[in-house]
Amino acid sequence: MTSKTILITGCSSGIGLDTARRLKSLGWTVFASCRTQADCDARQAEGFAAPQLDYEDPASIARCAEDVLAQTGGNLDAVFHNGAYALPGPLEDIPAQGMRAQFEANFLGWHDLNRQLIPVMRRAGAGCILFNSSVLGIVGMKYRGPYVATKFALEGYADVLRMEMAETGIQVVLIEPGPIETDFRKNAIKQFEKWVDWQKSPRRAQYEATLLDLLKKGGSSGVQWPASAVTDAVVKALTARRPKARYRVTTPTHLMAVARRLLPTRALDWVLSKG
Repeated sequence: MTSKTILITGCSSGIGLDTARRLKSLGWTVFASCRTQADCDARQAEGFAAPQLDYEDPASIARCAEDVLAQTGGNLDAVFHNGAYALPGPLEDIPAQGMRAQFEANFLGWHDLNRQLIPVMRRAGAGCILFNSSVLGIVGMKYRGPYVATKFALEGYADVLRMEMAETGIQVVLIEPGPIETDFRKNAIKQFEKWVDWQKSPRRAQYEATLLDLLKKGGSSGVQWPASAVTDAVVKALTARRPKARYRVTTPTHLMAVARRLLPTRALDWVLSKG
């Protein structure tokens, strides 16, 4: 019996790597893509097929899709869009080019890859497209504006795609994690240092007093769930006869979904400003 096939993006560490390892152990043929060739080489050393894919590089997206489909004989059972990063900071200090880069990496590149893969799933009359969203696709929080914007866009995109694919046999699933133990914060600091000229900001005094420390620590410390919590949700979605539209992972995600539904906007603003 031929094993099922999945392309997972962002497999250098964290959620993508954990999911790739779990599905491989369950008998899936996993294409564990990474942004850098060095990380792809590390995955290949583990026994994965690991095509290079950078969502900000359309040529790499096309090469990755072509490579995967060539190795599978033109078939693919699932794709898990996971590769993403955050650009933290007050929105007034985020340059337009930084915002564009965030959308290329977290949203537009995902759409580009879908356009390469959906025709294959359509012909098969089956497939599953999973998106790793976030609690920040449900509620917004200060100083995370670019990331929040991409995840809100992704939530709407997935809802529309799910409806449009309803008659094709293709399932569309959102995974919505809260705080997960990954290198996400470390990578976000690099983006902040790349794009935000805080010394020229009208908030310079605030940066020096509290904001730099807040951005680098990621807010108040609290419980973080292991990456395996997200993998559990992905496995449930992939093995369900009819997967749910959304899988909420971690207590904060469930709480914020309820708060979004029940609280007036100003009350929700107040709650979120304390986080």
